[in-house]
Amino acid sequence: MTTTAKPRLIGKVTHFYNHIGVAIVKLNEGLVLGEHLHFSGKHTDFSEPVASMEYNHHQITWAERDQEVGIKVEKPVREGDLVLAADEDEEADDG
Repeated sequence: MTTTAKPRLIGKVTHFYNHIGVAIVKLNEGLVLGEHLHFSGKHTDFSEPVASMEYNHHQITWAERDQEVGIKVEKPVREGDLVLAADEDEEADDG
């Protein structure tokens, strides 16, 4: 019998800047550049690593719980989408 661990909730999308492809995420826990995230919502379902992250318009390599950070994303996200921790091999499954 195998059990699947529930993915960790990293945060929630509070805004999306479509013209620059940046999701504003309110963090429930710390986040490090390069960590793999899964964006999940009614119309959203993809994974990718954190390649670029900003706080107050400055590039950062890590962020703390309760910070609101900008994360560059390759696909559109929507307000209210969940941001979950993702397995690295999960990213390869999303086309």
